[in-house]
Amino acid sequence: LAHGSPTGRVEGFSNVRELYGKIAQAFRIPPTEVMFCTLNTHKVDMEKLLGGQIGLEDFIFAHTKGQRKEVEVFKSEEALGLTITDNGAGYAFIKRIREGSVIDRIPVISVGDMIEAIDGHSLVGARHYEVAKMLKELPKGRTFALQLTEPRKAFDMIGPRTGGGRGGTPQVGTGRGTLRLRSRGPATVEEQPSAFEERAVAKVDDLLESYMGIRDSELAATMVELGRDARDPDALAQALDSQLGDFAFPDEFVFDVWGAIGDAKAGR
Repeated sequence: LAHGSPTGRVEGFSNVRELYGKIAQAFRIPPTEVMFCTLNTHKVDMEKLLGGQIGLEDFIFAHTKGQRKEVEVFKSEEALGLTITDNGAGYAFIKRIREGSVIDRIPVISVGDMIEAIDGHSLVGARHYEVAKMLKELPKGRTFALQLTEPRKAFDMIGPRTGGGRGGTPQVGTGRGTLRLRSRGPATVEEQPSAFEERAVAKVDDLLESYMGIRDSELAATMVELGRDARDPDALAQALDSQLGDFAFPDEFVFDVWGAIGDAKAGR
């Protein structure tokens, strides 16, 4: 646990939701207490967020629910300055706050906070893109209430305790194998992503943020898989509609994704 605990061992999971259930079982806490996980750090570091892939020698830290808070927000600008992601198990939370934005001017709101409700409307179970869309559609010039839950805090200077007689920080390996978790279908053990895949996923994830206000490395990886052999933007659009129709991606976004994948293939 990120705020400190003995080390637990989990096995027998094939997706993120099952992983959280196994973590909860290992530490005898309700599965709903697990907000998100980071890899190889106990800090709320969004660059180390567990997404669709786990290195086989990565060490997982589970962040659990801490203090709840309600904040009144006046939407003085069209954009609030939030990037939303979700944990794959029903919780959407803040991954980034743009400097100088509406939200950045409210000190009580932090990266890592789970967005539990807007104006009393529960968002537990909503996907990140649904939450981002709801926030974007709130009219400018009105005040709304955000119900948030922050991750349980720990002293940053104190690392989590480890069990089994081992002391200090866990040794993290550099093995190339990764466990790919999928929202549909079983998990698979794969080689570490190629340089092309890493470039392409990073580019598509950036496009998701700029167009939709979300970041999701698993979604970006799925889009790269679907688009790597697409002949043109129309072929990519058809592939995305068949697999990811719920997102209703705009045409200009699909065109930019196709271009980003092409740039990554060319090493740009």
